[in-house]
Amino acid sequence: QVQLVESGGGLVQAGGSLRLSCAASGRIFSRPTMGWFRQAPGKDREFVAGITKSGGSTNYADSVKGRFNLPRDNAKNTVNLQMTSLKPEATAVYYCAAKSPDYVSLHSYDYNSWGQGTQVTVSS
Repeated sequence: QVQLVESGGGLVQAGGSLRLSCAASGRIFSRPTMGWFRQAPGKDREFVAGITKSGGSTNYADSVKGRFNLPRDNAKNTVNLQMTSLKPEATAVYYCAAKSPDYVSLHSYDYNSWGQGTQVTVSS
């Protein structure tokens, strides 16, 4: 089993920045790829960003490219989501997820482990 715990959500003004953290524990080796998804009220859960274990492969949703970054620290078993130039449409619950095998998928059904989510609210 892999446990994922998110932190760092909150309220930020449009144009501001926020950093989310995801701490992994347990059988981490069994879920090498990690990613972030988000779900706004009344909408489906959508892919935000993902990274393989080595960090050699990353993928970002078109809506966040150039503004979000996904640094990973395998020594600390953490993956962060650094968000800049935030827009009100980024308001959602953000979820950390992990999967195997080790490639980034855009589909939530490919991810085997999930955190409880953290709320991000961007005010206009």
